[in-house]
Amino acid sequence: MESFEQEAAQYEPMIHQIIRSLSIYKNQEEYFQIALIRLWEAWNLFDHTQGKFLTFAYTIVKQKLIDELRKTRMQKNSTVTRSEEFWSSAESSYIHQPLEKEQLLSYCSSLTKNQTIWVLSAFLYDLTVNQIAEQHGVTASAVKVWKKGALTKLRTTLQLD
Repeated sequence: MESFEQEAAQYEPMIHQIIRSLSIYKNQEEYFQIALIRLWEAWNLFDHTQGKFLTFAYTIVKQKLIDELRKTRMQKNSTVTRSEEFWSSAESSYIHQPLEKEQLLSYCSSLTKNQTIWVLSAFLYDLTVNQIAEQHGVTASAVKVWKKGALTKLRTTLQLD
């Protein structure tokens, strides 16, 4: 039995032929690497007493590349590109942010500094607990404590219970 390096060198033209037959012109190196990995998997799976490796390898490698092309196309189709109009409207909405900040701060008079940080970060900047923790160099558990305390005090202050 030959080593895989010898097999890979021998089947490299086959991989290039499959890439051409599938009209892959972008990211050819990436698809070549995927094909090599699949060739290695096929080489390890193949029972050499069952027939020719070439037929088995060709089928397995080509199917893997087809699967990758489908996956890439699905990802591309699910990606939404925002129009210039969207970005300009989003930008104009942030012009009103100072007023929103003043309004939020008016509710935070009874809160601690950290609780106020959570309120502003969560409601004004739409950050998650983990993002706030990372930004302020604390643990997510600490931010959750800030959140719990802030919500308790705000409910009491605003009498929303």
